[in-house]
Amino acid sequence: MYISTSFVAFLAAVDTAQALQFSDGASAASDIKRSVADLTGSLFKRQGRCPSVWGDISKELTSQFLSDGQCNDAARAAIRAAFHDCFNGACDGSLILANECANDENKGLQDICGKLDSLAKDKKVGVADLIQFAGAHAIKTCPQGPIVPVKVGRKDSSTASPLGLLPRGDASGDDLLKLFASKGFSTTDLVALIGAHSTAKQFNADASKAGASLDSTPGEWDVKYYSETMENKAPFTIKADKNLADHADAGASFKAFAASQGGWAAAFVPAMVKMSMLGVEGDLVDCTSALPGGSGKRDVKRAPIADRFHW
Repeated sequence: MYISTSFVAFLAAVDTAQALQFSDGASAASDIKRSVADLTGSLFKRQGRCPSVWGDISKELTSQFLSDGQCNDAARAAIRAAFHDCFNGACDGSLILANECANDENKGLQDICGKLDSLAKDKKVGVADLIQFAGAHAIKTCPQGPIVPVKVGRKDSSTASPLGLLPRGDASGDDLLKLFASKGFSTTDLVALIGAHSTAKQFNADASKAGASLDSTPGEWDVKYYSETMENKAPFTIKADKNLADHADAGASFKAFAASQGGWAAAFVPAMVKMSMLGVEGDLVDCTSALPGGSGKRDVKRAPIADRFHW
């Protein structure tokens, strides 16, 4: 769910009031006011109006990402592109602007890179911002996909990021944990993020099975990826994913997310926001409101009782 500043402020006030229940009343009130100001200030450092062009962009992306009520190959590519632009350096648009899409490690992204490049030029928006907006839009386009808060105002760069920093398809669980930890991600963050493979298809790990999906429902944002990876029931499983599922530390999160759509969403959203801000500095403008509404009511009705939260 998208949380308003007023609601965040209310929660902060309640939590602080409870923590200070034995404090002097006037002092507690002052502390509460300060805590609310600090929290809302850090979450929404700049309150600006999202440019209307992002609403226009959202409509165009919906037409590209949705087919027969499910997210399609273009949406999958957009989700992958959002990760690939950020992880090997910064979320700076170099995936497109430095033609990193032509690199072997980005094979399969050429089409989405071309489409986003053209859209950025047509709408006169930043490429780095568009890549992250498209990724968040694609996630929400998928049935049961959560709303990932998205901001605009990044600085574009045409300087290529170093090669060889993206996770290998055969990486061990330990190597994956170390790699993501070096970027500030916890084990839970990593396992939550890799769940995006719920909508993925592989084309490079095994050419003889090109197009094979990583779970049985690639058009939906669901937790079958976790259970099917653990149980060797997925149409195709990348070796690194299986290594992580079998890892002593990461395995517990795999099991937890396999049992809870809501639990996965609660972990995925902040991890993806963190990913979208790697190497980003300066004030940004919140454009979450421009994302599509998705199929919220239908998704809530389909979810188990314990998971009926609209993220």
